[in-house]
Amino acid sequence: MWVATVPHQPAGPVPTIYTARPNPKLVCQYLPKPKSFRFGAFGIRLRLNKYKVSAVKKQLPELETQKPDSEKLRVGEEKGEGFDLGWLPAFPHVFIASMSNFLFGYHIGVMNGPIVSIARELGFEGNSILEGLVVSIFIVGAFLGSIGCGFIVDKLGCRRTFQIATIPLILGALISAQAHSLDEVILGRFLVGLGIGVNTVLVPIYISEIAPTKYRGSLGTLCQIGTCLGIISSLFLGIPSESDPHWWRTMLYIASVPGFILALGMQFAVDSPRWLCKVGRLNDAKAVIKNVWGASEVEKAIEEFQSVIKNDGSDLDSSWLELLKEPNSRVAFIGGSLFVLQQFAGINGVLYFSSLTFQDVGITSSALASLLIGVTNFAGALCALYLIDKQGRQKLLIGSYLGMAVSMFLVVCAISFPLDEQLSHNVSILGTVMYIFTFAIGAGPVTGLIIPELSSNRSRGKIMGFSFSAHWVCNFLVGLFFLDLVDKFGVAPVYGTFGAVSLLAAIFATYFIVETKGRSLEEIEMSLRSDFMSRDK
Repeated sequence: MWVATVPHQPAGPVPTIYTARPNPKLVCQYLPKPKSFRFGAFGIRLRLNKYKVSAVKKQLPELETQKPDSEKLRVGEEKGEGFDLGWLPAFPHVFIASMSNFLFGYHIGVMNGPIVSIARELGFEGNSILEGLVVSIFIVGAFLGSIGCGFIVDKLGCRRTFQIATIPLILGALISAQAHSLDEVILGRFLVGLGIGVNTVLVPIYISEIAPTKYRGSLGTLCQIGTCLGIISSLFLGIPSESDPHWWRTMLYIASVPGFILALGMQFAVDSPRWLCKVGRLNDAKAVIKNVWGASEVEKAIEEFQSVIKNDGSDLDSSWLELLKEPNSRVAFIGGSLFVLQQFAGINGVLYFSSLTFQDVGITSSALASLLIGVTNFAGALCALYLIDKQGRQKLLIGSYLGMAVSMFLVVCAISFPLDEQLSHNVSILGTVMYIFTFAIGAGPVTGLIIPELSSNRSRGKIMGFSFSAHWVCNFLVGLFFLDLVDKFGVAPVYGTFGAVSLLAAIFATYFIVETKGRSLEEIEMSLRSDFMSRDK
């Protein structure tokens, strides 16, 4: 996932689609000498032009007399009457969606300790292959869920897809909780993985499409925060499992509760105004924009949506083959590469080995060690919440990976050079905590956020599905081979490799990632398209 995770042990009829005719009111003016970016080895200059969008806005009588809450908050801010609360109307919807990430974190952490009790009770204790299968079958389901999510969300929209995804989440948790055989546990874990795979793709898309542009980054980091809280909750609830061999069943029953909350909450959440506009529900789209973004944004947003739809067509007609065409192919390449680099930078391996590192300094409780890691992860996510819309995505990503590289090299030095034993252990702890904190600031939240921002409206679901499928494959490979590599080569060479990959990721972010802070998704898409069109001429 795009967050640090606790280590595991080895439809009906489609409505008419509205399209916009060329609108003389919408004037796009390029700034002189726009800042340009280069797609590294491909030698492609990418100009992310700052569009000045001006439109004659019709002031509807009802909007003059009755302003929505979001508009009142902005007016209050302009008059200096209080804090900036323009994010507040979107927050309940984002909060409900982030419940999916809470579930993701909970299901990762729920197997961290109880797997021993499960194996003992169901008769496969001591069989490392079967224990690993119970954990890793989750990843297989997540991979399939990620691949299938793009098609479903294009047809049904985010809100209904969320509700459908809760079905395997709830069923999987209940089947696992009542399991009396290995096959039942494996089936339950597979179903949970299927639902998680859908949701990990869906949440960044949903947040990026309903969040106001100014707060899109901060609201997007709630994905990371939700996962951290899920992990911490599962670790707290897992403490009794050390003394009660049947406690794991209670933990898995509890895992079904957030699924019910998510399904019910989505009944009251809004759907993406961009998707509503694509399927022809223009009045619904305007109502969502008015309530969540403010009445002053309605006309401008609808014109931008329809302008993009006119050039792009509808998501309902998109196909996977379109990912082979520019600019989609470039964005898919960036998305897949970011997740490959994120996973091979070693986050899951470091987390797995961190419990042993803490044991060296006297912290023998694996639950306490995991809790310290979870709190560090959460602290980093809070920093990202504050920084992402101030410093921008690219700076956070580069700084995060540089911090991860320094942290890994610090641990390598502590292991490789002759130091006092206690000093060596303390430096290793410092390096591990620094690594997890810097990951949570940038590499964790930014990776999942920037991909839907760069993706086109038409292919966003499929690009995200492809990117996350790459994530799950790499996640599986790291979990499969990490311990073998440590046994064969030692900790220092493996951690040194993680540091080198982190440096490579920082370089990649420098040359391939463009800044999306403060720009609407339509601005970004029009900029990307115009650059590639001008290059092809």
